[in-house]
Amino acid sequence: MKRLMAIFERDVTLAFRTGGGALNSVAFFALTVVIFALAIGPDRARLSESAAPILWTAATLAAMLSFDRILQADFEDGSLDALIESGDLLSLVALAKASAHWVSTLLPLILATPVLGLLLGLPAHAYFPLMASMVIGTPALSLFGALASALALSLRRASMLITILTAPLLTPAIIFGVAAANAGARGDALFGPALMLLAAMTLFGVLVTPAATAAAIRFNTD
Repeated sequence: MKRLMAIFERDVTLAFRTGGGALNSVAFFALTVVIFALAIGPDRARLSESAAPILWTAATLAAMLSFDRILQADFEDGSLDALIESGDLLSLVALAKASAHWVSTLLPLILATPVLGLLLGLPAHAYFPLMASMVIGTPALSLFGALASALALSLRRASMLITILTAPLLTPAIIFGVAAANAGARGDALFGPALMLLAAMTLFGVLVTPAATAAAIRFNTD
């Protein structure tokens, strides 16, 4: 367990160092939101209605941009081979790395969401359901991202392939996340069921993707 915590802490530390990628993801997230806002125009009502879809889509795109970093650096410098031979359960290593990706990449995006929500004219009562949907649903992005990263591990410059692999898996998270955020903002009874669907997706990711990621790592390193 101590070794897994060390892996988690190392990945988080590296992500926040200069050039580590965490700040790049936040910058990309903010830039994407601004572009969407400019494309929609000065109509505050339309911007407010589009806030949840814009923020969820931008967060997903920013996450996808960083998926190749979850395992690629460890594969290239040989650290991944050491982890495989360390005796630790590889599925738990995969879970630790996915958790580190969420903390270092997606959590900063969630924390930046209220500021960007002001830009989009998000109503005050809509912040809680939006933030709740992102906190519950975004861990699934990191889990599926780790799996895609493992599948493309032996390929160089595999960002486009990882995007293609993850897009169909992450689309339900965007759909349910936006549905939950909008339902909560309206006070709709569908808010709870939509959140439960998001939670189910994240739980499915926790139960299934670590083992699948470990299998993909072994296949690409044998």
